[in-house]
Amino acid sequence: MFKTEVYKVNSSNFSFRKSTTTDFPEQNATCVLNNENDQAAINKAVDWLKKNEAIGVPTETVYGLAANALNEQAVSKIFAAKNRPQDNPLIVHVSSIEMLKSILPDRKVPEVYLPIIRQHWPGPLTIIVPTSDLIPSSVTCGHPTVAVRFPAHPVARSLIEACGFPLAAPSANSSGKPSPTLASHVYHDLQGRIPMIIDGGPCNVGVESTVLDGLRSPPAILRPGGLTYETLKQSDGMENLQVYRKHFVDKDLEMAPTTPGMKYRHYSPEAMVILIDRKADNDTTANRSFDEKFDHIGMLRTTKDGESEVWESIAKVDDNVECISLQMGRRGHPEEVARGMFKGLRDLDGRSVDLIFVEGIPEDKEGMAVMNRLRKAASKIVEI
Repeated sequence: MFKTEVYKVNSSNFSFRKSTTTDFPEQNATCVLNNENDQAAINKAVDWLKKNEAIGVPTETVYGLAANALNEQAVSKIFAAKNRPQDNPLIVHVSSIEMLKSILPDRKVPEVYLPIIRQHWPGPLTIIVPTSDLIPSSVTCGHPTVAVRFPAHPVARSLIEACGFPLAAPSANSSGKPSPTLASHVYHDLQGRIPMIIDGGPCNVGVESTVLDGLRSPPAILRPGGLTYETLKQSDGMENLQVYRKHFVDKDLEMAPTTPGMKYRHYSPEAMVILIDRKADNDTTANRSFDEKFDHIGMLRTTKDGESEVWESIAKVDDNVECISLQMGRRGHPEEVARGMFKGLRDLDGRSVDLIFVEGIPEDKEGMAVMNRLRKAASKIVEI
């Protein structure tokens, strides 16, 4: 057991100086940090990571539970703290193209990824690349490939650079629970299990990274995330881009996934979740009720209170039912919903509701990632 310490840092104090000696000047930039308190937090984090412990760190997607990706003992701390299934692979995080090359066979980045790296790294994109003997098999679950990401969050970038080694970092939550987008979420789930959390403020993307397998033909998004299908499809070599479960299904891949987020039920709060999958954006078409009776229900929606009667008819709200309604973002703004979804689920769970109704959104742009997460969180899906 640890006494988990939280160190607050100011992300705006971290800046980066572009490289002048490589053809990836932005991707090989180095951190400039002149704030003593923030530097002390980074130094403390590096100390723990070099002792092969796992700590909570902010990224632009969700908070990660980070440990030395090249050390088997350190990686085992991640699985233990999260109670994570051993056949669920991890994503390796790097802070430069040079660090990426250092873990690849023959130091060669697959050609298919070069234009994408230039355009979308650092950022919420994970790529599938050949693994090497440097990566423990527990990270890859025995696959010949490894998932790698270059986070855009300045604190994560700075920390990885300061360590000098890549970090394996799944979401910093208890396995299966909603992903953490605040340091307080990490503390709630993992206090006592890890020695340290860096508090870098709220995550500005709010859903995990998009996972791209460019080694497949045609290339495929295995997990939708913060970089949208519409944006990625515009990159060179991605004209025939597919999305798993939308354009194809591979049961063998799902049973032995090369990336997290494919096999297990994820993102679920303690309360039962019912996803309302709205097929028509028209409140008056919905007239659906449930036989279940609950004393405390939550509603996570994109509409404001009083805008429609659909929720009241669905949940059979009456004077004897306590109903808490939260808005996760404006309808038509999937990027807002992505930022507010996990926080909303956790907020309602914290208010001890028995049941959570969640409003689905169209699957365009970030909506694809939102609906992927909500379907995995839901105990029941109702189409209206």
